[in-house]
Parts: sequence; structure tokens; C-alpha cells
Amino acid sequence: MDVFEFAMKAEKDGEKYYRDLAAKSPDTGLATILGMLADAEVTHYNTLKEMAEGTDPLVSETTLLSNVKNVFVRMRGEKKAFDFDVSQIDLYKKAQDLEKKSEEFYLQRADIAEGSTQKELFVRIARQEREHWVILQNMIEFLSRPMTWLENAEWHHLDEY
Repeated sequence: MDVFEFAMKAEKDGEKYYRDLAAKSPDTGLATILGMLADAEVTHYNTLKEMAEGTDPLVSETTLLSNVKNVFVRMRGEKKAFDFDVSQIDLYKKAQDLEKKSEEFYLQRADIAEGSTQKELFVRIARQEREHWVILQNMIEFLSRPMTWLENAEWHHLDEY
């Protein structure tokens, strides 16, 4: 299995994991966020497929973070009582681990990439995997303390990454 096949399989697995989590989510807002993450994995898959076919795909900056933040703001505004068990949070932590491994994988691939375009694409995908990790961290914090989360959430630090 070459690097692209391996990475494409990982992205497909990530999409399935997020879609399964979304289907089991007790909250529509969280299910929406998980669906957004699944869609991002599909985008990565398609990018990798184009790279494997020898084309130079575009990997544009996403609006995922701002879209997710808007969902959180809407959820908080609904003032619902959230009652999640620890196993739900553990599933998000597992997803975080997968995102961290993906980020590291793409950064390693960038180090040995053939040509600057391929290197740039791997770095950009790695950065997006890092964003996914941050989104999951915010989901965990939101579930742990929904009434204080929004005031303390830090989305801006990704600009430095």
C-alpha cells in the first residue's frame, strides 16, 4: 500500500467514525459539528486522490472553525440542559488522538515530499487536522462545562499554527 492509499483509507475511516458519532449524538448541534468534520475528511480524501493521480489539487483554507463556533453559539443560546456521560467525551478524545496522528503523518510526509506543491499540500492538510483536534477539544470542554465554555473558548490561537 503506497502513502496515498494509506492516507486515503485513514480519511475514509475518519469520515465513517464522525458519521457514526453524529448518528449517535444526543444533540443535533453536536451532530452537525461531527457531520462537518466528516465532510472535511471527504475533502481530504478527494485531495489525496487527486495527488495520487498526479494532479496538483487546490487545498483552500476552510471556514470550518467559524462554522463550528456559530453552532456552539447557537447551542449555548438555546440554554438547554446538557447531560452527557463520560463515554461520549471518551469518543471525542479517541477522535482527537486520530486527528493528532493524522497531523503528525502529514507533517512527516511534507518533510519527504517531492516538490514544493506536494509539500505545501501536506502541510495544509496537517494544519486542517490540527483544526479538527481543536474543534474536538472545544466539544469536550463544552460538554464538561457548557455554561462557561464560550467565554473561555480560544479559537484565535490557530492563526499562529
